[in-house]
Amino acid sequence: MDIEGEFAPATAAAARERYAALGSTAQVVVREVAKAMAMDADEYDRRVTNGVIETARDALFASLLEVRVGSRAEYESWLAEEGYDETAVEEVGSEHVDNVVWHAAPTGAVVAATFQDERRAAVETLRRQAFGRVYRDLVAGSGSDGADADDGTGTDSADE
Repeated sequence: MDIEGEFAPATAAAARERYAALGSTAQVVVREVAKAMAMDADEYDRRVTNGVIETARDALFASLLEVRVGSRAEYESWLAEEGYDETAVEEVGSEHVDNVVWHAAPTGAVVAATFQDERRAAVETLRRQAFGRVYRDLVAGSGSDGADADDGTGTDSADE
């Protein structure tokens, strides 16, 4: 069994804190991508909405999540050792393939996806699913309304 990723929040508060902290990083990433696309200030103001910044923050958060990757036997053994029952697990994919990628959320839920060969794709898909199924609601109100997003004026809208 392998572990990939940097962030395994132990509590909902830790998840919210990390999500909130990624707001400024998301702004910088979007701003730099817009520059690379040669967007002028008017186009940036028109196209880069708070929703765009929020989407970048969501993707950054998901990309950092720690996931475990292993065989089905390793996965089932881990579930038993950790004391998870079937009701806590959301598994997608086929039970007839050899490998599983999974994430244990601070809510007590486990999100898992099965795969045969495409490990990288499975890891990235699982991270997005974990964000959508667990963390989106968990971090709601952690700056995810875009109130601290760049409004394109060069000032921080939260300071206005």
